[in-house]
Formats: sequence, C-alpha cells, structure tokens
Amino acid sequence: MKILISNDDGYLAPGLLALADAMAQIADVVIVAPERNRSGASNALTLDKPLSVSKVSSNVYFVDGTPTDCVHIALTGLLDYRPDLIVSGINQGQNMGEDTLYSGTVAAATEGYLFGIPAIAFSQAEKGWRHIDDAARFALNLVKHKLDHLEQPYLLNVNIPNRALAELKGIQLTHLGKRHQSEPVIKSTDPRGNPIYWIGPAGAVKEAGEGTDFYAIEQGYVSVTPLQIDLTNTELLAKLKKVW
Repeated sequence: MKILISNDDGYLAPGLLALADAMAQIADVVIVAPERNRSGASNALTLDKPLSVSKVSSNVYFVDGTPTDCVHIALTGLLDYRPDLIVSGINQGQNMGEDTLYSGTVAAATEGYLFGIPAIAFSQAEKGWRHIDDAARFALNLVKHKLDHLEQPYLLNVNIPNRALAELKGIQLTHLGKRHQSEPVIKSTDPRGNPIYWIGPAGAVKEAGEGTDFYAIEQGYVSVTPLQIDLTNTELLAKLKKVW
C-alpha cells in the first residue's frame, strides 16, 4: 500500500509527523506538505508564480505553496506512481461545519479525491497537540479496519477529540453542523499608521444537534463525515426548470 500525506500546518507540524509514523506501519509513506502554515487556504491553487519543491529526505518534500498545490504537484509530476490513499492532517484544531469550506486540511484530501483517489482529512478537536499520538493511532485503526467495503473513491472528514485512545467513546457518522457568521474583523494599524485588519474568530455554533459533527465531538465521539463535491442546489434547480 502507498499513502500520500499532506496537511496545512506545514511539513514540520507534530500532527503530520505523528500521522506519518502511524501510517508507516502499514504502508509506504511519502510526505508532500507546505513549507509553512497555510491554514485557511481552502482549495486554492497557485497560478501566479512557479512553485519550488524541496526534498528533505527520500520520502519527505515541502512546497512553497498551498495544500492543494502539494497534492496536485505530487500526483501530476513529482511521484512516479499513483497512491492508494491520501491522508491529510492531523490538523491542529477542528474542521467541522462550514470550517470545511476554508480548511486547507480538507482541501488537500479533496484534491486527491478529485483525482479519483480515496482520501481522508484528520483533525483534532482542540489546538495544542494534546494526545496527538493517540489521535494518530486512531487514524491508523480506521484505515486498517473500517474502509475496505466503501465504494471508491471516497472523501471523509474525521474529527477526533483530544483524549487518550481508551477514552474515545467510539465513532459517530455525522453530517456537518452550522455556525453563526464569523466575528467582526479586528482593526489595527501598522508601524506607519496605516490601517490593517485581522480576520476575526469563527462564530458560535448555530446547529449542533444530535447527528452533527459538533454534537459527536461534544459527547466524546470521533466524528466521521462523508463529503461530496457537487454544490448543485438540486431543489432550486428543479424549481428553475419549471420556470425556464
């Protein structure tokens, strides 16, 4: 088995290193990850400049681009084989609800899925890397035992509570919850007195009832949400067809 690993926290992130160590127990692993933290990069491809790829070791590369750049380069020019699976993460902090639209972690997995390769994005619910080795062991167990029956390709978004492995209550299959809109930007000034703006924090959770990813994490379960790419509003499409 051959696994491609990427993330959005950068190639030195503890979450990525723990995930790579775990997956190396069952597969040949190669890491192609951003040079630095690219959280919030979503599915962006860099089209306005060439990208550099630096080789750290025989199976570790970093790219001066986005998570999507990393997977795209790996699949279209860097690797001389097609991976069997792409895993992204383990992200420092949750990727639930609308966060998935902005997440570079989810985007790296999505890029693999677009190439027809099964892909999983892994995130820890809280920042700080607490119990990161346990999260990596859970990720390994999921890949080893839970996915053989799934139709391929698949795209899964997995969020793991920051708990010891023995304290995880199990898995809940979930749908994405919803947040309120984000908090206002934080306005400041640079040393020359020019106005600058920091994007504000994510909004409070709006929909977190039973069955959502937010609910599962709150109850101590791992949340596994299958994702898809089709953004078509089928209900509105049906209504429009009656008009036109």
